[in-house]
Order: sequence, then structure tokens, then C-alpha cells
Amino acid sequence: MIYLLQTNLNNMDASSYLPIGVQVLIAVGLVAFLMFATHALGPKRKTADKLQNFSSGIESHGDARQPMAIKYFLTAILFVLFDVEIIFFYPYAVNFKGLGWDGFFAVLMFVSFFLCGFIYIIKKGALKWEE
Repeated sequence: MIYLLQTNLNNMDASSYLPIGVQVLIAVGLVAFLMFATHALGPKRKTADKLQNFSSGIESHGDARQPMAIKYFLTAILFVLFDVEIIFFYPYAVNFKGLGWDGFFAVLMFVSFFLCGFIYIIKKGALKWEE
């Protein structure tokens, strides 16, 4: 890696990518070899107990394709959405003195959009669990 950083970028040719290609080939070859070796050398005792699905020691019953309430998925998606929006506050918090009033108004606008989305979700009843 250091060698590639020290080379002259004007003289880049195919031979300069040789170390990267060798590393990729070694990595892929190692993975293929280890997968083959574990399959070839591993134990092959297939009993009824080993072939049965394991679910935390609880006997499985019913169909795995049962319908689930959409509220779980909606709550998870909303959590990720608002969590990612919160991440955008960190650059402002780190550099709030350098951004000045323009940065403050930009963050104020961002918070207003954030609150508009949150109010929309509340009015749509996305977080009501009773229904």
C-alpha cells in the first residue's frame, strides 16, 4: 500500500496493479481452499437429530409464513429513518462555530423538515398500536 502511494501517478501501467491482483488471488484462493478443506475433512454423521431444525430448544410448530402485523416493520423503518436523520446533526455539532448563522439557519430548516415528517407520521397514526 505504501509503495502505491509513493509511486509516480503519471507512470501507472498494468504492472503497478500486480500486487493488488496477487493479494486478491491469494484471498480468494484461501477462502476456496478453506471451504473445500472443511467440507472434505469435516465429520459426516447425519442423524435425525442433527437434520432437524433447531429453534432455541423449542419444538417448532405451525407454518413459518404466518402473517405479521405491519406495525413491527413500520416501527423499525421509522426508527432507522429518524436515527439516520439524527446522524446529520453531528457535523453541525462539531463545527457549529465555523458555520455561523448560515449553518444555524440550515440546521433550523433541517429540524423543521424533521418535525414536519414527525407530525405527518403522528397524524397518519403510524405509531398507534391499538388498531
